[in-house]
Amino acid sequence: AGRGAAMLLWLWLWLCVCCCCCPARGLRIHEYLYFQVLSPGDIRYIFTATPAKDFGGVFNTRYDQIHLVPADPPEACGELNNGVFIQDQIALVERGGCSFLSKTRVIQEHGGLAVIIADNAYDNDSFYIEMIQDSSRRTADIPALFLLGRDGYMIRRSLEQHGLPWAVISIPVNVTSIPTYEMMQPPWTFW
Repeated sequence: AGRGAAMLLWLWLWLCVCCCCCPARGLRIHEYLYFQVLSPGDIRYIFTATPAKDFGGVFNTRYDQIHLVPADPPEACGELNNGVFIQDQIALVERGGCSFLSKTRVIQEHGGLAVIIADNAYDNDSFYIEMIQDSSRRTADIPALFLLGRDGYMIRRSLEQHGLPWAVISIPVNVTSIPTYEMMQPPWTFW
């Protein structure tokens, strides 16, 4: 009962902070956005991501079942081999090779609705990188999120094991509306 009460208190405090601090237009810096993998079932968890600091758009729409498509090549620093599958979906990209903004622009140019950039340090299960604009003075309109390396690795690994080209996700997820006993968090990450 102690853990459940603590989790309810945490959710209540989180809701209070969000109601007082979050503008109607979207998330602010150092805040979290949550998404849930619906398929494949072995990674059916709620994941935490952070929005880019000073570039990209915000989620004005909730997508209940949208594809999370791993970019090919994973770094998404140029033309994509699977760009046709990125269109009207969300791309999963790996950090490295070019700036966060460049990756976001590549996904936007391929018609992606958003990009989730996973750290390329596969053992990173706790340190969020602050994604900032590069010095190019370019812009991007789609949301860009940072995902822990371990989470990105586990999603890609599951897709490879099942021979699937993408995962099905819901994004964003309002964690305050989910009962504590239903909060399916990745077992390798502590909240």
